[in-house]
Amino acid sequence: MANATFDVIVIGAGPGGYVAAIRAAQLGMTVACVERDNLGGICLNWGCIPTKALIRSAEVFSLFQHSKNFGLSVENAAFDFKEIVSRSRKISERLTKGVGFLFKKNGVTHISGTARLTADKRVDVLDPAGTVTQTLSAKHIVIATGARPRTIPGVDFDGSRIITSKEAMLLDRVPESMVIIGAGAIGVEFAYIYSTFGCKVTLIEMLPTILPIEDSEITEVVARAFKRMKIEMLTNTRVEQVTKTGDGVAITTAADGQSKEIRAEMTLVAIGVRSNVETIGLEQAGISLEKGYIKVDEFYRTNIEGIYAIGDVIGPPWLAHVASAEAITAIEALAGHDVDPIDYHNIPGCTYCQPQVASVGLTEAAARGKGIDLKIGRYPFLANGKALALGENQGMVKLIFDSKNNTLLGAHIVGAEATELLAELVTARSLKATGRDLFKTIHAHPTLSEGIMEAAAAAYSEAIHV
Repeated sequence: MANATFDVIVIGAGPGGYVAAIRAAQLGMTVACVERDNLGGICLNWGCIPTKALIRSAEVFSLFQHSKNFGLSVENAAFDFKEIVSRSRKISERLTKGVGFLFKKNGVTHISGTARLTADKRVDVLDPAGTVTQTLSAKHIVIATGARPRTIPGVDFDGSRIITSKEAMLLDRVPESMVIIGAGAIGVEFAYIYSTFGCKVTLIEMLPTILPIEDSEITEVVARAFKRMKIEMLTNTRVEQVTKTGDGVAITTAADGQSKEIRAEMTLVAIGVRSNVETIGLEQAGISLEKGYIKVDEFYRTNIEGIYAIGDVIGPPWLAHVASAEAITAIEALAGHDVDPIDYHNIPGCTYCQPQVASVGLTEAAARGKGIDLKIGRYPFLANGKALALGENQGMVKLIFDSKNNTLLGAHIVGAEATELLAELVTARSLKATGRDLFKTIHAHPTLSEGIMEAAAAAYSEAIHV
């Protein structure tokens, strides 16, 4: 059994862990990163990247189906779902290999195995049989073990008829029907994918709307688009039971005091994630938890000196870009740099169905709930020349300003390339830009981004094109 000492040991190689390892190496520290699976974590292997590849295939197929709208003829458009999935896996594999290349480039030692903290603040590395193969020590240990799909207690997940998002990325064919439990970003994205390829999708959400954390005006646009796709949406609906039948599944639901059974070929459970805090030695190391997450301060220090935690393992928001930002902040802080804490009120959120949804800051309801006097500007893409040329005119930009100081409280976009357009607004909030700053900044024409300028102007009754 080998022993080794480093300046920093990172446990987990997802978008939090691998970024932490690389940044520490860039700052001149010796670094080891322990990962039991593929480099890149859930995001690169089973989340952000492969799902976006599947979504792109769905978008292209949808364009084929509507080619006549562009004066084109695409006859007998068809798809090979196995090839669609294969493409997504190849993209994922390319990026995970890229992380390996970056490790070599920056001198990060990649150790394959399962990491477990010890009572004396070391890290044991275990092989698949559970045998300790190495014991590592370091001045700093960063825990970045991520999260996994949350399951429903008492439901027998079998990976074929009752599945999680991981299995949904690997199906070798499109099922005839699918019930998706949970209408957050994951559920809505898979609803779009499978409905586009001909699956009869039923989307169940316990809260009043799909995408319940988004602004209600924005979710209404998505709901209308999904209705046109024949996606059935059951909101304010609770799942009581999920059972296997001879040829599929039966889901018992409750809504308005009424019970209903829905049958489908399979069901996807997309009700969120839970942090990976088990079996990594937290108890032995004496690390405190709070509500099932590792408790940290603003620079990601746990209650044990020299041990830090970042990413999904410390709780929401469960987003790859947040984990990466936390990684950089934690490493630069432990290296003695003058670092500002992350502003969690300015975190961008994106959903990649069509139409896309992107937002930052407060919803209108949340802002009004704080008693703030608001100026709100809206701009429909139906009035945007570039959107019309693209054939993507559904959606809008909605900007919410504090009427007293003109600061941007919230920004919400639904429509084509919403997730790309959002960065301007996140930057604006970071720089404390006002509404006037936004609409007095010249935006290129014709672009979708003109919608941001026009929405800002609309809030001050100065919009020209709406």
